[in-house]
Amino acid sequence: MPGLIEHTERYLPIRLFLSGELEAVNEILRRQLASDLPAVNELCRHVARYQGKMLRPTLTLLCGLAARPGSAGQVPEANHSLRVLAAVSEIIHMATLVHDDVLDESRLRRNAPTVNHLRGNEMAVLLGDYLISNAFHLCSTLDRPEINRRIGETTNELCSGELLQIHHRDDWSIDEPTYFAIIERKTASLISLCCRLGAEEAGADPAVADALAAYGSRMGVAFQIQDDLLDLIGEERVVGKSLGRDLEKGKLTLPMIHFFSCAGPTQRMEMLATLADTDAEAWPSRVRSLLLSSGAVTSAHDVAAGLVGEARRELSPLTESPARHLLDDLACAVITRAS
Repeated sequence: MPGLIEHTERYLPIRLFLSGELEAVNEILRRQLASDLPAVNELCRHVARYQGKMLRPTLTLLCGLAARPGSAGQVPEANHSLRVLAAVSEIIHMATLVHDDVLDESRLRRNAPTVNHLRGNEMAVLLGDYLISNAFHLCSTLDRPEINRRIGETTNELCSGELLQIHHRDDWSIDEPTYFAIIERKTASLISLCCRLGAEEAGADPAVADALAAYGSRMGVAFQIQDDLLDLIGEERVVGKSLGRDLEKGKLTLPMIHFFSCAGPTQRMEMLATLADTDAEAWPSRVRSLLLSSGAVTSAHDVAAGLVGEARRELSPLTESPARHLLDDLACAVITRAS
């Protein structure tokens, strides 16, 4: 999604600002994760490939830019604390990806082998723990307990969302409220926090910080719905990670929930027969065909589009500026991405 910035001339000043700031964030990451043990450094270099879009650091920085009182979104001077918060958000995100790959037994991430595929689950779990530990250590260098508390609350939310999802594994009757409770915790909570912390670090009014947190939450839910759609109907070479893992692990996501609620009896029976087939390699084409023909893909996409509309409306308290317009465009990009 930050790739949108790179190809839009009207965002040139912000693109240059974010490029420099993200490089500074990456330098903080490299220093924080450096170890005196070569084996640990090798793993950290590998997991650095997981950074991908750098969405969360970008939102932290961009919300700080858009919410700064009296700035009209103009490029500010460097803010070390904001860079640290952006780095913390990315380290936490990387840790969740490492742990997710263990839970899903994924073999690919960013078109490269996952840590668990290369080195086994024990190494991957410990690496995820190492990343989380470093995130809190880095955050503590700011010596601001209220930020540590917020981040601790959010990592608790992340874990509770994963636990809830695992609790409902192989539950083909899961409903929408439960699905949204899962993704609001496991995905949207961190994105929301990034937006809030960026705004608060910039000195924004509480109402503006609340609005940006709501923007991040709705954007995060829409982001996860799109991820769930891509897991079912995407192309692995484009998405860059193992697909179909949700169904193989018994995780029912919104497209499938909509399918079971709107498909006819014959389609439902065919889907259940497919899921009961022990030959998981035969699932993708059958599932894709059933989902597309039932209208479930369109209805799930419509829900994501509605959430993007709500996210965009949360930007109304912000002063008109290029930074605000970019936040608006980034929300729209959530449901048009193919990876």
